[in-house]
Amino acid sequence: MPSGDNRRVCLLTGAGGVLGDAFCRAFHTRYDIVAVCRTRTPAAPSQEEWFIDPLEPSKPLPDNDSRVFVVRADLTRDGEVERVVDLALAKFGAVDLLVNNAGHARMQPRGIVDGDAALDQFDPHFALNVGVPLRLSARLAQRCWLHSDADNRARNRNIVNVSSISGSRVYPGGQAVYAASKAALDQLTRHLAAEFAEFGVRANAIAPNSFPALVPTEQVAAAVAELDAGDMTGGVYSVGVPDAATGQHARTVAERPG
Repeated sequence: MPSGDNRRVCLLTGAGGVLGDAFCRAFHTRYDIVAVCRTRTPAAPSQEEWFIDPLEPSKPLPDNDSRVFVVRADLTRDGEVERVVDLALAKFGAVDLLVNNAGHARMQPRGIVDGDAALDQFDPHFALNVGVPLRLSARLAQRCWLHSDADNRARNRNIVNVSSISGSRVYPGGQAVYAASKAALDQLTRHLAAEFAEFGVRANAIAPNSFPALVPTEQVAAAVAELDAGDMTGGVYSVGVPDAATGQHARTVAERPG
């Protein structure tokens, strides 16, 4: 069951990446985090390390009370999504927040028709950026949420998909396949929201500008927590995108139309 004071349980993919690491470091004392990573682990306390006071080795330390639960997995391999869901449910009993953050991004700066680079990248992009969020959402619904309407609403359970502003705008640099996968993720989010509303689970997406180059990663991580704490569903929200009229950045989460 959730540890501490009945904290929310978060299943986070891409935990070893820039955003996943920032989320774990910022929120490991707020959530019980199942930190799914392929190779790199987040720079937050986990079950793989234990802190001791060298002067008082037997003294309990507060750092050991809020450790993320690291799970290593290649989510594009058969059966790995199901294994991760089973581990999360075995450890904590339920999941309140699913953050689909793991992503694949390879650009084709010479264009779609220059060689086979773009064609070869279609399957990797859609497998991780769209297929894994779909499978994780479906498996969690089937194994945890589907017949728990009252608990889902009481716990405000929800999904936050990490998309990109590239999903709605055309940028140079060979982003066609990546952008198409993020546009598909945006539309998947809307359908998840519509279908999962029946049993009280929300779904939204954030579509940040490039981080950390153009927007602080911590701001993007905060946007995930903001959506989790709210009551919105079915939206795709920009993060760190300047207002067209003023050129100023809006609040942490700003709804993107369409």
